[in-house]
Amino acid sequence: MGFLDAILGRSKPVRPDLDQLFALPSAAITLQAGAGFTPTGLGSVCFASVEGGAFAQLQQDVEALLDADTEHGGVPVEFSRDAYGYTWLLARQPPEDTAALVNDLHAVNTLLQDGGFGPQLLCSLMGFRDAGARSLALVYLYKRGTFYPFAPVAGAQDKRDNGLELQVRALLADDLRVEEDLARWFPVWGAPGL
Repeated sequence: MGFLDAILGRSKPVRPDLDQLFALPSAAITLQAGAGFTPTGLGSVCFASVEGGAFAQLQQDVEALLDADTEHGGVPVEFSRDAYGYTWLLARQPPEDTAALVNDLHAVNTLLQDGGFGPQLLCSLMGFRDAGARSLALVYLYKRGTFYPFAPVAGAQDKRDNGLELQVRALLADDLRVEEDLARWFPVWGAPGL
């Protein structure tokens, strides 16, 4: 950061640190012990699609990499588009194998970033449920390098459980780099893996 940036109050954005995703397995243990939420085995990556052959080839490479174990009982990844035109990749692993799910999410993010499509990455999320069937996602904001909890209220249209989100933030403060700006805790309604 330069002298003029300091005077004008500008700051450099946090560089994405995809290795932050590897903190999710320990956060999952903390979340289960502290709030009763267990992993669902579902995780997803959201990115803005780009037209062109290079991006299409990269998407095929991602699919081939993550579908390599389908011959041995693995579940193929799924691509979908949301109402805003963003592409979601849904990965599945056994619920108890959060490390494998995180490896899949990290691989997708890394391939997109290394392929020159880092600016198209929006977020990654990992899904959880409790005994009362409440849903929760830990969302990683690619451009901020931070996480935040997202807890939709079951059966309610576009309603969040803000109390639960704040409880999870406090619970995971030592496990994850939690986004401090609550205005950046964007809802991800209908996200695959939730």
